Amino acid sequence: MGKQDTHEPEIESPPRALRLTDVLRVLPKSEIKHLTDRLKINIDPTKRIDTASQVARALVALPEARDPARLPMSTIELLHRICEARGVLEVEALPAAVEPLVARGMVFARGGDNGGVELLLPIAYLVQLRTWEGDDPRGLRALLSQVSPDVASSIATHYLGRPATPPISLSLEPAWEALNDPQRLDEEVARLAPLERKLLEAVEQLGGEVDTEELLDLEREPMRLRGAGGATPSRRGVGFALERRGFLVPIHPNRHIVPSEVGRVVGARQRNERNARRGEIRTFVLGEDHAPRRAQFAADPVPLALAMAILVRESANAVRADVGTPRSLVQKFATRLGRDVEDVALIAALSRAIGLWDTSAADAGTPPGSWTVGELGQRLFHAWNQGGAWDDARPEGEVLRGAREASAVGVLREMVVDALGELGEGRWVPWEALAGYVRTDSRTPGVGRLLQRWAQRSGVETMTPAEVAQRIALETLHRLGAVDLGDVGMDDDSDPEMSPTLRITARARAFLSDEALPAGAESRFLDNQALRIGADAKVGDVIALAPFIDLGGVTNHLDVVINQAGVARALGGGLSGDSIQRRIAAVAALSDPIQRMLTQASTVLGRAEFVASEGFLWVDDPELRELLRSRRQTSEMFVDPSPPGGLLVCAGVDIERIASRCRALGIEVYLDGEAYRTRSTAPPARRVSVAPDRRQSGTRRRKSAAAMPAAKRKSSTSLPAQKRASAASTTTQKRASSTTTQKRASSTSTAAQKAK
Repeated sequence: MGKQDTHEPEIESPPRALRLTDVLRVLPKSEIKHLTDRLKINIDPTKRIDTASQVARALVALPEARDPARLPMSTIELLHRICEARGVLEVEALPAAVEPLVARGMVFARGGDNGGVELLLPIAYLVQLRTWEGDDPRGLRALLSQVSPDVASSIATHYLGRPATPPISLSLEPAWEALNDPQRLDEEVARLAPLERKLLEAVEQLGGEVDTEELLDLEREPMRLRGAGGATPSRRGVGFALERRGFLVPIHPNRHIVPSEVGRVVGARQRNERNARRGEIRTFVLGEDHAPRRAQFAADPVPLALAMAILVRESANAVRADVGTPRSLVQKFATRLGRDVEDVALIAALSRAIGLWDTSAADAGTPPGSWTVGELGQRLFHAWNQGGAWDDARPEGEVLRGAREASAVGVLREMVVDALGELGEGRWVPWEALAGYVRTDSRTPGVGRLLQRWAQRSGVETMTPAEVAQRIALETLHRLGAVDLGDVGMDDDSDPEMSPTLRITARARAFLSDEALPAGAESRFLDNQALRIGADAKVGDVIALAPFIDLGGVTNHLDVVINQAGVARALGGGLSGDSIQRRIAAVAALSDPIQRMLTQASTVLGRAEFVASEGFLWVDDPELRELLRSRRQTSEMFVDPSPPGGLLVCAGVDIERIASRCRALGIEVYLDGEAYRTRSTAPPARRVSVAPDRRQSGTRRRKSAAAMPAAKRKSSTSLPAQKRASAASTTTQKRASSTTTQKRASSTSTAAQKAK
């Protein structure tokens, strides 16, 4: 248990990632031609660099290479899974989500050793992709993606051996290869000067993070340059020597962090002292019997994770990918599944981090759908250990909720996990023994200072290292199924300093080592409807059952119910009977009752066609129905054929149109017991227009006004005569109009008498 990588085992050992130019040089010329034509990349044959280098420079400049937000969500999740596999992911077959990545020249495929397909993500994309919740926030990849161009250029220049040229992501490929190779990294640390090694170890002792003032104090730099953002680090000191090697990465604002990969190598030199203190804990455990009187055994988190992955497929439970899980949804899942709210919140955050809630999880050919149910618990534990999805220093641990800056809780996580790894299986240890190990660690004071600064920046309540470690051991690890608890919350006369106690489970011991989990039971039907999910089933096959199953028990096993109602619901949603049968057979062998139920449910007795209708017109007389159905002016308004007793009205036909056309055929339409009258109005009365007065306005000056002054005076004196003439003309017109109206009325009455 004293191995260097005990606290964070490697789940897989994939091949190393390749450089982008190396991948492009082995592609056929036809593939390069298709890629350049598709992305409209111009190749200049007069340049001194070859075609592969020119294409690589154009590819890393694509906006999706830095921020893949414009890609489909399933494609983004696949990209994250490839990054977590260090740039090489082996799948059984090419998934549909990889097509946008291949079209943009970001991911390449080649044949695998086991008959599958290897998806390759070149290093130039790895070093510039933004972080996500499943990524290590203090890992080298996450830090390189957020450094300034000057810092990235200095790191690339050191490992290139020459000045770095844009694009910097291509120049950082040699640095990535050196810093991700443990052997080469150990050699680089061994070649450090004594002052550089001493400074690096001092920063690691302070929790792996310092600000600029502390860095200058540690390297005893006499000259201090200050700007608007505070002190400026020297570009000629020991700190800069570590910075250009990538051992101490500056992050805005004025923070300098040791990457996790470098911290493991540097911390190995102080591991002997920590091993001695863990040996004291083991001696204390073996010396006495600390078995509790009451115990709370840890439950397997996998059934809960699968149950929520099935429930989130419902349309009412959709969650945006870039926000935290809504508290209302967490409460809803907790009530429906009968679990504690905090348990649901933790497993939900970790499930989202590994892509279990994405639609691509139903694909059994790519992660996470290709994982087995038995290894899903190890994936959840690894996602928690990375620290990008759940932060135990927060009141609400989900990192996507509120301020998204991760705290320095990773050091405390390592302390607790290392101490638990030293315990013998089946042995109980008091929490105070582990708390003493945390308090006496040389890194604890520095971690406390970092937690206080982080809490001030994030606006949350400050927790001490002991409180965070207690929350990790007694709450988080218990919810992950890694620790059993004893004598929690006892109020009797037992020694308060020696309670509670805890014990590492066999499941957690498998998580912390490279040993495979013991084989679990296979999936099987408990009765005619209940199906118990076994450890050998694939996650994608289990999630694919979501459209036609109901959840049963969610304890240490996941039971699902397949009944007639669920199958009918899936058939109505578009799934065929053969598809349902194949999905069930991929998880467990079909029983005879299930086979008969599927056969009966998928049997088609006939065909029915849906036609939109506006209403139904009752017509009892079959001759009238035939009249309305066959006449040209009404046949287009009704559905043919219509049921007996009336006619179905076509969609878009209103009652006005029906009443008017039926009345034209002599059929009166009744609505609510009364004859319906159309809303048409009588034509308006004819208006008699009066001839306008053609006299000119007096505002315009006439040409003859100056030569005929007497005429103007005469016109002004004859104004009453003009008014009398106009009034007489109007009276004559009114009399003529009245005479015309009387003649029309007389002719109308005569015609009516003749009609009678």
